[in-house]
Amino acid sequence: MPHSLDRIDRHILSILQENARISVTDLAERVGLSPTPCGRRLKQLEDSGLIERQVALLDQRKAGLPMTVLVQVSLEAQTQEKLQAFENEISVLPEIMECYLITGSAADYVLKIVVPDLDSYQQLLLNKLTSLPGVRSVISNFVLRQPVKKTALPLDQLS
Repeated sequence: MPHSLDRIDRHILSILQENARISVTDLAERVGLSPTPCGRRLKQLEDSGLIERQVALLDQRKAGLPMTVLVQVSLEAQTQEKLQAFENEISVLPEIMECYLITGSAADYVLKIVVPDLDSYQQLLLNKLTSLPGVRSVISNFVLRQPVKKTALPLDQLS
């Protein structure tokens, strides 16, 4: 069951999604609380697990990883054991940024992969992805542009 959020919690989370380094004092001022109750609310949100972790978002290009590939992977069988084995294998590959088990497509998974260049992707594809046990097919979709990029969840839609 989702954590019940009031207006102030949603406001705190919206601000944190834009700037997780904001001080409790500044956060409190922006949401209209004094620092102590704001700090308590923040601690409750963290303790509830709603705030998973705080990270620094890097510029992918400046980090030297300009290429994004969305990869559709189909497995030979979709048993729980085969799915878990595939997920375990890919979870250790640093190039795989996201993995989705999907339905409504011929593919079983969509992977978001970042690499420096086409040669690096080719090595990953040939030496790792296609050699994983149970992989039937791989379809690569190369991202040309990313017109929308968000990390903040749309909390204003919650009531």
